[in-house]
Amino acid sequence: MNTKIISRILLFIFLSTASIGCRKDTQVAPEELINTLFPAEPNASVRGLYLVNEGNMSMNKASLDYVDFTAGSYRRNIYNQANPEVTKGLGDVGNDVGVYGSKLYVVVNGSNKVEVLNVKTGKRIQQIDILNCRYITFSNGKAYVSAYLGQIGDRKAPNGIVAEIDTTLLREAKRIEVGRQPEEMAVVGNNLYIANSGGYTPGNYENTISIVNLTTFKETKRIPIAINLHRLKADQYGDLYVTSRGDYLNIPSKLYVISTQTDQIKKVFDVAASNIVIDDDLAYLYSSAFNTITGESIVSYDMINVKEERLISRKFITDGTDKLIKIPYGLAVHPTTKDVFVTDATDHVTPGVLYCFDSTGKKRWSVETGDIPAQFAFVYK
Repeated sequence: MNTKIISRILLFIFLSTASIGCRKDTQVAPEELINTLFPAEPNASVRGLYLVNEGNMSMNKASLDYVDFTAGSYRRNIYNQANPEVTKGLGDVGNDVGVYGSKLYVVVNGSNKVEVLNVKTGKRIQQIDILNCRYITFSNGKAYVSAYLGQIGDRKAPNGIVAEIDTTLLREAKRIEVGRQPEEMAVVGNNLYIANSGGYTPGNYENTISIVNLTTFKETKRIPIAINLHRLKADQYGDLYVTSRGDYLNIPSKLYVISTQTDQIKKVFDVAASNIVIDDDLAYLYSSAFNTITGESIVSYDMINVKEERLISRKFITDGTDKLIKIPYGLAVHPTTKDVFVTDATDHVTPGVLYCFDSTGKKRWSVETGDIPAQFAFVYK
C-alpha cells in the first residue's frame, strides 16, 4: 500500500474517532434551556437522556446535553453550568457516556480522563485519569474502560488495556492488556468481550475479540473475527453483534454475529454498520460505507430481528427525514416508548441535530445540539 493511501486512511481514522491530544484554552459556552419541545411527562419512569457531544478535534469543545422527559425540555451545555470552576469545560473529545447508580460517567478521549458526575445535577464528583480512553461499560459494581494507550495516532503504540474502576472508591483498581486500540465492550455472563481494532496501523489491523474473565480479570483468549473491529453489542440470547470497518479500500465493512457459547461466527451481514443498538428482539443500525478514494459515503438505515437473525424490511425512519441527515452519528432507542433517537453530526465543525422518531418512524421533534453529538445514556426514575 503506497504512502499516499496510508496517509488518507490515517486522516479518515482521526476524523471518524474525533481524537486529538492537543487542548486549547477556549471559552466554554453557557447553559441553554429549550422549553416545551415535546409534551412533559412528570411521572415518566425514564426521566431523561444524556447526550455527550464529542466536540471538534483539538478545540476543547466536548459538551453535555440533557433531554428532560419529565419537563418536555432540552438543556444544552449543562456541565459548564454545574461546574463553573472547571475553566476548560468538559474537555477534548467526549467519546462515551454511561449511567451507573447515582453517577454519570463521561469518557473524554483527548483529555485522557473519565469524568464522574452526579447523575441528577451534573456536578463533578471525581476525575479518573486514563490515557487515550475510549468506551465504558458496567457490571457488578465495577466500571470497565477501554483505552488505546500511547499517544493518539502513534503507529508504534503498545497494546491497549481495559481498566477496572471501583465505582465506590472511584479509582482504577486494576487493568488488563488486550489487543491494539480496543473499542466497544459488552458483558455476557461472567465474561467481558472487547473489540480490538488496530486502527493506528492500516495494512496491519487487529482482527480479534478479547475475552476477559471478570472473576480473575485475566484475558482467557482472543477469537479472530475480521479486521478493524469497532462496535460490539450483546443481545438477550447470548450473541454478540460486532462491526468490522474493513480497510476503507478493498475489504468492505460487515456485521458479524458471534455465539458466546462457542466463540464462533454464526452469521455475517453484508452491511456497513457504523452504529448499532439492540432493544429487545430488534437491532437498529445505520450503515455508512466510506470510500477513501472517492471520499463519499453511502448511507442506509436498517433493522435486524436478532431472535431470527435476519434483516427485516421495516425501517426506523419512514417519513423521508433521513434525506435531511447529512452525517448520522449517535443512535439510541427509548426502552419503553420505542422512540428512536438519531443525531446528525452535520459537517463535524458546527452544531449538530438530534432527531426523535416515534415507533412508526415519523419525526416527533428535533433540536440543535453541541458539535458532533455522539453517545447517549438514559436516566431512570
